[in-house]
Amino acid sequence: MLASISRALEVRDQTYGHGARVAALAEPIAQRLGWDRERIRSLRFAAQIHDVGKVQVRPQVLGKPGPLTLDEQEEIRNHPTAGARLVLPLRHARHALPYVLFHHERWDGGGYPAGLRGSSIPIEARILAVADAFDAMISPRPYRRAMTHEQALAEVSRGAGTQFDPRVAELFVDVWARGWDTWWPAAAAS
Repeated sequence: MLASISRALEVRDQTYGHGARVAALAEPIAQRLGWDRERIRSLRFAAQIHDVGKVQVRPQVLGKPGPLTLDEQEEIRNHPTAGARLVLPLRHARHALPYVLFHHERWDGGGYPAGLRGSSIPIEARILAVADAFDAMISPRPYRRAMTHEQALAEVSRGAGTQFDPRVAELFVDVWARGWDTWWPAAAAS
């Protein structure tokens, strides 16, 4: 059910395949961290539904071509909490809570919804934060053009230690440099 809602949101918001791409981007990082098959399966599921809370964000806000008002920014910032409220009652999906709730936290504590900092952010969310941001950067949005892979990788590197867990950002850039762009399906699209 949650995966279906997430796919419908991707159609509404014109972010087609975002969840699948985030899963594909996050999985090699988890592998490098030594995660077992079950934990990686959980990551793939959670990546698919991490933005499910956007069901409560008005389409005109998500698709707005210009700057957001403070109220609109707050509406966007509420999507992780809204998503967690959707996931929590579903016993089979509770393992996705750290991904859904904390994927917009920042290493330096400037993220949302809880303002967590450093290793107090669950590792699941730290991995998803890098993969989610990278896919967002290389995908066109109503308010900006897509970046090249090289530009987005440079942004990930620049954000290491501020926006992103420095170790996760380093692993992400390293995995990409080792030839990720030759097998990742979305790499051919840019």
